[in-house]
Amino acid sequence: MTHLDATGAAHMVDVGAKPDTRREAVATGRIAMSKDAARAIRDGTALKGDVLAVARVAGIIAAKRTAELIPLCHPLPLTRVAIDLVVDETGVTATATAATAGKTGVEMEALTAVSVTLLTIYDMGKAIDKGMIIGGVCLLTKSGGKSGDWAR
Repeated sequence: MTHLDATGAAHMVDVGAKPDTRREAVATGRIAMSKDAARAIRDGTALKGDVLAVARVAGIIAAKRTAELIPLCHPLPLTRVAIDLVVDETGVTATATAATAGKTGVEMEALTAVSVTLLTIYDMGKAIDKGMIIGGVCLLTKSGGKSGDWAR
């Protein structure tokens, strides 16, 4: 377990000797909701405004601040964060892509981005549907680094 030292205490892994490589990760998740909520979000008629635009910006900000939220994550110079949102009759699927050229991966940044995107949709749509369900948050792919490429 790389996040524990010889005494069992948690610590941040030293990545200083690792070479910089291009790294990318893609995560996804979904928020299920009523047809009325999905329609209002899709049409931009939710009382709090443009839910999709705000959620997209929230996800990007979250990716950039992942190291402040997840205690042992390294702060990374992200070169790209993209949030894709697809609205259908019963919810919104969010996909977040994070990229960097660095010493450690961006999986946590992609997962944090998609999670905060979905939480923001919940926050902005809860006046219409308090029973929305967030689920299916997972890593889809990662590339770069010593462990190479991975896909679900």
